[in-house]
Amino acid sequence: MEGIVKFNCYWSQSGPVITEEQYEIINHWRDILFNLDLVGAYENGVGFGNLSIRIGSTSQFIITGSSTGDITELEPGHYVKVSSFNIDDNAIMCCGPLKASSESLTHAAIYSVDPGTRAIIHVHNNRLWEELMNKVPTTDPAIEYGTPAMAREMIRIFSSPEVFEKRIIVMAGDRGGLITFGTDLDEAADVLFQYYNKDQQ
Repeated sequence: MEGIVKFNCYWSQSGPVITEEQYEIINHWRDILFNLDLVGAYENGVGFGNLSIRIGSTSQFIITGSSTGDITELEPGHYVKVSSFNIDDNAIMCCGPLKASSESLTHAAIYSVDPGTRAIIHVHNNRLWEELMNKVPTTDPAIEYGTPAMAREMIRIFSSPEVFEKRIIVMAGDRGGLITFGTDLDEAADVLFQYYNKDQQ
């Protein structure tokens, strides 16, 4: 039924799935973004924002786990490995101490459609969101984040050369939601802060 989303998370519970090197890289940027309130949780407890990094040359990736937005400092056990996905079934296959969130499907779609993307950052910032709306690649406002429709929307957006020029996407149906991407987290963060710092001036 339209408007009702049932996310299917096929989870194999395990110990930490992140290497020490991966943890140092992803947690470094997660700390920075959390301290700037670009990732976190709202007063109602709903988390926002996440980071992910591709594993080698595969479509598998490490991503912040579900319901970790309000945690000040993440530990290795707060990260999840997504091993496969199916957009049509709205499904993610993952392993780790925690489950992956439905937002993982959007990351998965980007990794599958663009081999050059090796890291993705999703943040929330209302001012920057409003400033960049329709000035950079922008999703259909009718499409909600964390849905199969949004995963398909990412595939559509990545068919445009503009997304590779700007390297930032406005999630029109997710108030405040922005995605940047790059060959690593440093590049994805650099893109974000080029826009963010300009907005602060």
